[in-house]
Amino acid sequence: MEQERIQRVLQAMKERGLSQMIVCDPESVDYLTGVYVAPFERLFALYLQADGGHVFFLNKLFTVPETPIEKVWFTDTDDAIGLVAQRVRAGEPLGIDKEWTARFLLPLMERLPGTPCVLASDCVDGVRARKDEQEQELMRQSSRINDQVMERAAAYIREGMTERQVADYLTAQYSDLGCEGLSFSPIVSFGANAADPHHMPDDTVLRAGDCIVLDIGGKKAGYCSDMTRTYFCKTASEQHRAIHDLVRKANEAAEALVRPGVPLCDLDKAARDVISQAGYGEYFTHRLGHFIGRTDHEQGDVSSANTALAQEGMVFSIEPGVYLPGEMGVRVEDLVLVTKDGCQVLNQVEKRWQLIG
Repeated sequence: MEQERIQRVLQAMKERGLSQMIVCDPESVDYLTGVYVAPFERLFALYLQADGGHVFFLNKLFTVPETPIEKVWFTDTDDAIGLVAQRVRAGEPLGIDKEWTARFLLPLMERLPGTPCVLASDCVDGVRARKDEQEQELMRQSSRINDQVMERAAAYIREGMTERQVADYLTAQYSDLGCEGLSFSPIVSFGANAADPHHMPDDTVLRAGDCIVLDIGGKKAGYCSDMTRTYFCKTASEQHRAIHDLVRKANEAAEALVRPGVPLCDLDKAARDVISQAGYGEYFTHRLGHFIGRTDHEQGDVSSANTALAQEGMVFSIEPGVYLPGEMGVRVEDLVLVTKDGCQVLNQVEKRWQLIG
């Protein structure tokens, strides 16, 4: 049980005027209780109450450790929604997790017609966004492994390899270095494929002069890493080198501003201004970054639309890019941890353009 985390969630609920909430995201439940369940299609819920009378709703197929939280068990043929409806305080606003599917939420609303159901994920997500000291060290550890994998990849890649070959190599490195899995499927993009920020590896063969975008991350002790570096195979044109320098400078301009109290939208603007002033603004086609922790994309982002302030303990990506359709793309990404008076960049792999292969 993580009582301190639960208390922070209850305080956030109180500020929202909520005395009860259903949490069903397995990562959030694990974060709060130490109980992890992959429910697949079955109902799984943690019912939080301001008075501390929390309840687990669990299918008898699930195996969970002992906790001080009351458990309500059911089978596949039981009326699980009815069991939830019996325990919810009818007529009082009920916070709902963003992950709870309509096939559970709508029947519950039908059972409780006078009970307002409101999206309240921010009560948990806001707590998860500010990593405690233990989580911060786990994020550092995961990023150190990611640095190793990136450096291994840069030494491994050769002209004539396919994107798929490189992706398979990357996957093996995370296992070799003790990760339990990947943060996400590796993005490996050669040449014109790099103009698609989310290109998935295929049988494209690396040729001299191609850019090489590697966007990679692994999961260690439950926490994710994420980093992008862009290399060039054997040679690079003057324009392509200049674009890489531009994207790196945008990355560094944003990172230099990170500290508590800075609006996240200002970070996006700092990077975007660098790229726009050089004439490539229309080719920076995505937000500057996303939050990360137990999953690779947690709630929260670094974008022009997010006026929230950076707070100590937040971890998010800084990843500007320039993508020229049909030609090439460059992205440079680090994770940053907001500290008391600035930030710590969690990735140490060289960011200047390099020739490999």
